[in-house]
Amino acid sequence: MTTSLTVLRDRNAGLYLTGVVVSAFGTTSLSLAVGVWVKDLTGSDSLPALCMLAAWAPTFAGPPLGTIADRVRRRPLLIALNLGLAAALATLFTVRSPDGLWLLFTVLLLYGTVGVVAEAAESALVTAAVPGRLLGDFNGLRMTAAEGTKLVAPLAGAALYAAFGGPAVACLDAVTFVLAAGLCALLRVHEERPVRSGAGWSKETAEGVRHLWGDPELRTLVRAGGTTMLLTALSSTTTYAVVDRLGHSPAWTGVLYAAQGAGSVTAGLVSGAALRRLGGRRFAAAGTALTACAVAARALPCDAVVLASAAGIGLGLPCVLVAAFTAVQRRTPGPLLGRATATANTLVFTPNIVGLGAGAGLVELASPALLLPLYGCGLLVTAAALAQRADSASRTATRSPSDANPA
Repeated sequence: MTTSLTVLRDRNAGLYLTGVVVSAFGTTSLSLAVGVWVKDLTGSDSLPALCMLAAWAPTFAGPPLGTIADRVRRRPLLIALNLGLAAALATLFTVRSPDGLWLLFTVLLLYGTVGVVAEAAESALVTAAVPGRLLGDFNGLRMTAAEGTKLVAPLAGAALYAAFGGPAVACLDAVTFVLAAGLCALLRVHEERPVRSGAGWSKETAEGVRHLWGDPELRTLVRAGGTTMLLTALSSTTTYAVVDRLGHSPAWTGVLYAAQGAGSVTAGLVSGAALRRLGGRRFAAAGTALTACAVAARALPCDAVVLASAAGIGLGLPCVLVAAFTAVQRRTPGPLLGRATATANTLVFTPNIVGLGAGAGLVELASPALLLPLYGCGLLVTAAALAQRADSASRTATRSPSDANPA
């Protein structure tokens, strides 16, 4: 906790975290309202689901999009991205009928594209603005800030939508992006103008991919992150079936999301200290093992157990993400960091999209009582593999020269 206070007292870290809270509040408010907006405009049950697809689709193009963040200075890029997206959101004031859906989906696709580039630029900028020894604590607090807004923002977005409609929520999100741009402008960080290598776009993109996949530590953590996201996405598709088994209305899922959010907030607060104490692989393994137990426990038809499992997933799942992305920041040279971060994002979060699609079909074929223990076992295997590799790496690191080269 002392180190977390040190992070908060750092001027750049404090400004950046404030920006995270502001922009996450707007994003979370809109993400809930936009589906309801499309539903009200069209009466369709399937079109609202396409809203999330439009926003997530650019994740597949992460590596080439991340190259943008390595070709220019990151702070001016982030300011321009925030202001540009604010202007795009302002155009949604014209969407009043189904005829305007093309504009809404275009803005959502742009939203996702900007998000991919901004995430890559932010990761690189943070390493220049925040001392390296504080990166683990900073990334944990960043997650706490983002997850904390999810406890309030959906209600605020729903209330604003009910009172004034979708354009008002889009306006709120636009204002948060303008504020985030202002906070970014206040950061005190020196950035050299990137030196162009002269290689083509595809070769520059490949450099970032090769670096990420060629580093055993990064490859292990990113691969574990993708597997964990896949299995937890599969488990999340059983949520409504679990609630139905308990005899509650679908609205009770909000209670589960709140419990998971509280767990994620807690995880962010303790991540820095745990990462220093355990190391990246062990920290990720511990979090994945906790997630495995929580996912499997959700199969039990008991309110208290299901609520505790939601909190457990919220506490355990962020561990592998914090471990993986902190390692990317620490083990990647600055000129490659945008591409490496975007590649890691693609490898970690694309399985989440696949899991949501596959899980929606599986839950129609089998009961959560069967599916959830299977998903939990998969997560436990992932955790065991991480822990085994961590032990192997530790033994290798502690071997003496005489052990390595016996006479």
